[in-house]
Amino acid sequence: MEDQHFLESEWDYCLVLDACRYDVFRDVYDEYLDGTLEKRWSTGSSTPEWAYRTFTDEHDIAYFSGNPFINDLGIPLNELKWGASCDYEWTASDHISDVFDVWKSGWDDDLGTVPPEGLAEAFRNNQNAVERADRTVLHYMQPHAPYLSRGKGQKLKQIQKGIRRQEEAEKAADGGDGTLSSLSDTIRPKVESRLEDSELAQKAGLWLELDPTDLVKNGTREAALELYEENLRIALESVAELIPELDGKVIVTADHGEAFGEEGVWEHHIETHIPPLMEVPWLEVA
Repeated sequence: MEDQHFLESEWDYCLVLDACRYDVFRDVYDEYLDGTLEKRWSTGSSTPEWAYRTFTDEHDIAYFSGNPFINDLGIPLNELKWGASCDYEWTASDHISDVFDVWKSGWDDDLGTVPPEGLAEAFRNNQNAVERADRTVLHYMQPHAPYLSRGKGQKLKQIQKGIRRQEEAEKAADGGDGTLSSLSDTIRPKVESRLEDSELAQKAGLWLELDPTDLVKNGTREAALELYEENLRIALESVAELIPELDGKVIVTADHGEAFGEEGVWEHHIETHIPPLMEVPWLEVA
């Protein structure tokens, strides 16, 4: 299997589907898109790891980001206090020429995420930046939870709110965080890391996004996979509507995959290099 070679490959527009498994994509994509599909091996099993290992130099890219970990805030990943839980000293604005924080501008509070049309709208409203850049990326949040048909997303909402609060706090800070804050920053990643090592804790996080009735009836894996595929279909429908507007070579891929209990792993976590998280689609659109 070929490595992803995200930047080394030839493309003008790359549409990134967050947390998109290769196998689920393979089974449904041709209902929406035509093209040549490959299976590739990602550089990371989560968005922070993928970004850190992919964007290592300076890149002339207009990047429309529905994912709050790739942002224009100037806060390194290892300093984000919510959700990243990593030691990567990486900042999107240091490596990507134009980052558009669609995770803020296109946020839907009822859904608890950025719906696909938010990415398309941001892209259409910033054509000058697209024309200036060598290449363009649209980073969709789907099929990543929350699941749009439920409209009650929680996990991403907490990450988004936490990063916003941190942005506001850093703007207002006078240079001193205090001992308690520093201690919290040190302990939080260790606690989150311990929780991620627990299969029960991983499943509990996913349960927040599922309907309790479906959970009892079908079990965690089946209930989640059904909603996950539906999320992917919603994203692909939006992608299919946008592609005719793109003048150039178009690729549809993912930053990483998603696990549903394989090897005791649920959702996705940093440096967890198992096939469900590392195998991603690479579709050259016809």
